[in-house]
Order: sequence, then structure tokens, then C-alpha cells
Amino acid sequence: KMKRQRGRLAQETGDNDNFRVKRYIAKYTINPAVAHGISKEIGSVEVGKRADLVLWNPAFFGVKPDMVVMGGSIAAAPMGDPNASIPTPQPVHYRYMFGAYGKALTSSSVTFVSQAALDAGLQEKLGVEKGMVAVENTRGGISKRAMLLNDATPHVEVDPETYEVRADGELLTCEPATVLPMAQRYFLF
Repeated sequence: KMKRQRGRLAQETGDNDNFRVKRYIAKYTINPAVAHGISKEIGSVEVGKRADLVLWNPAFFGVKPDMVVMGGSIAAAPMGDPNASIPTPQPVHYRYMFGAYGKALTSSSVTFVSQAALDAGLQEKLGVEKGMVAVENTRGGISKRAMLLNDATPHVEVDPETYEVRADGELLTCEPATVLPMAQRYFLF
């Protein structure tokens, strides 16, 4: 909708929306991890980071994941009626898989805590087997500039009489949506 109303982004080249897609994905992967101080552990697919992934069928991207992988083990996936005689019965619901039970939980997940809690021996005091990792950079040095591909900070003005909103002097308008993507039709089955 925004591409149709506001046009292509300045960074986009060729006949694709690759930059727009990368920016959208960064909004709910690496940027929340940066904001919460856990980007060294999760938020992107890189060597040395946790193997926590959400796998999608492209047609349902951002709506219905095919599989949730934590620490390299399948933790959740859509599954039909477990009493059925075929593998594809309706209704399909997300169910916990083998990676979400027993000792798999302690090796496939961690709890994020403060560095002070880690230094004070919280894991030993609580007697938990699950690993604990300290969050970092949650108070100083974090700002909009730290957000990957989403660091714009325009000057916003709102006219108190007309309620017109301007960003860097440009009037912002948004027509009502006629079709809502990623809404009810994706959840019929």
C-alpha cells in the first residue's frame, strides 16, 4: 500500500522491492534484538549466533510460519489432527514438537538476564539448567540510529487546527485501506 501511495524508495534499484523487503524484515528480526540488547545472540542468521529461526512458506510470510526452530531443534510446527489416518487433516494448529519437551528445552533455549544478575550467580541460586545470557547496551548508546535500515528521524509537525501531519515539510496522507493484507483470509485453514 505504501509503495502505491508514496512511490519507490530512493534506495531501490531495478525491478524489485528488495530494499523495502529487507527493511520490513529488519523491523521484526534484528531491530527488536538490538533494542532489547540481545542482538549478539539472536536477530539475524550469522555464524556464532543461536540457531533460532522461523521458517515460512513465501505465500504466508509474516502470517503463518511453517516451522519454529530453537537451538537447532524443531520447537513448533503446524500439525493436523493427531488422531487422523493421513498426515494432512484439518484443522491444522500449531503444536509443540520434540524440541519443546524434556531436556531439549534446557539445551535449545536461554534466559536473557542483566549482567549484574549473571555476576551474582543467579543461575546457581535458582538451580536452573537452562543457560543464561546477559543483555547489553540497553541504556546508553541505543537510539534510532542503531536500528538497521530503519533509522530515519524526520522532523514531524502536526497542525493543531487541521490535524495535517508533515514529515520534513511534506504532507503525509494515507487513504483508507480497501483490502487488508495478512488478515482473516490467511486464517481460514
